[in-house]
Parts: sequence; structure tokens; C-alpha cells
Amino acid sequence: MPQPRLMLVITGDDFGYCPRRNQGIVDCFLAGGISNVSLLVNGSAAKEAADLAKRYQIPIGLHANLSEGTPVGQNLQQASTLINPQGFFLGKVGIRQALERGQLSMTQVELELRAQVRRFMVLTGHLPYHMDGHQHVHVLPGNDVFAQVLSDLRIPYTRVPVEPGLHSCTWLPAHLQTFYKQVEKDALNSIPIFKHYRIRCVCFAVV
Repeated sequence: MPQPRLMLVITGDDFGYCPRRNQGIVDCFLAGGISNVSLLVNGSAAKEAADLAKRYQIPIGLHANLSEGTPVGQNLQQASTLINPQGFFLGKVGIRQALERGQLSMTQVELELRAQVRRFMVLTGHLPYHMDGHQHVHVLPGNDVFAQVLSDLRIPYTRVPVEPGLHSCTWLPAHLQTFYKQVEKDALNSIPIFKHYRIRCVCFAVV
């Protein structure tokens, strides 16, 4: 009886964060250590990263960012629920706290996600092959907005950050254990939502 085929996908996240990280990710791809990348379109070296992906034919998706740096959408760069008074995103903890308090506008979240997809297309010339979230923001409660954007734009894949060995990582500091266990809970709760929108949930290995 034929055995089921198992395909391992290893993604290099944060492509575009800075030139040094770009080079490290490209080196990993050329050495066969990763199979695709996720682009931060608001990163300081996003244009360089997109050019490197073209040069080396690296499959590339979008690492949607709502937690670090500044927005891409012009109309969200001032007076947005997604940013602090200095104009920066709220951080991976801050965005979760704002969501819990009911302080995030889902309309603004959707506008920024769509703006990042448009920026991705300008940089690469095509839609993302997959789309996930920087610091796992795509699995936060209320991720119907994320799933709707993927569905509308026909981006078929996202990542579900469920780490099988998480609960045995005794070396993780307590605050990180708490954070990643909440991420895992959010990820598991997000699967039915993505499936409802016919988005395929894939477990990527992240480096």
C-alpha cells in the first residue's frame, strides 16, 4: 500500500527587515535550508528583499505586519487605533491588549491588510503565494477580517502556529511560555474560521 506523501515547508520569515537578515535568508535558501520566504513590506529593506527573491527565484508570500514599525496605508498613518502617538504599531503585546479592550477598529485592520497586499504586488509583480502574520497577529480573535481578505484576493494558504513541543520547552521563561500558549490557543480557534473561508491552513516550520 503506498505511503502518504509528506511535504515539509520551511519558511524564512521577516524577509525585508534589514539587509543583513535578507542576506542570511538568501544564503539559507541557496543552501537548501528553507523552501520559501515571507516578506515584511514595511521593512527597511523590503525592496531589496523583493529584488533578491526575483533574482534567485525564491517563492515569496506576505508576512502581514500589524505589530511592528509603521503602517503602509497612507490613511492609517495618523489617528489610527493601530498606532501609538508616535505613529508606530502597538507591539505584539500592545495589539493584543488593545483587542481585548475593544479598542481596535477592524475596518482599519482590513484597510491596512489590503494596503500591504497592494504594496507586495508593487514590489513583486504578483499576489502573495501565501499570507500569514508577523508575531502571529493573523490568528488573533476577530481574524475573520484576515480570512476575508485572503478569500477576497484568492490567496489560498496561511500558517497555523501550533508548535507540538511547546509544552515541554521548560527552558522558556515564564512570560514567553504564557505568550506562546495563548498564541497556540488562538491558532487552534482560528482553524474553523479559515476553513469556513476555504483557506488552507498549513503548518510551516519557521526560522
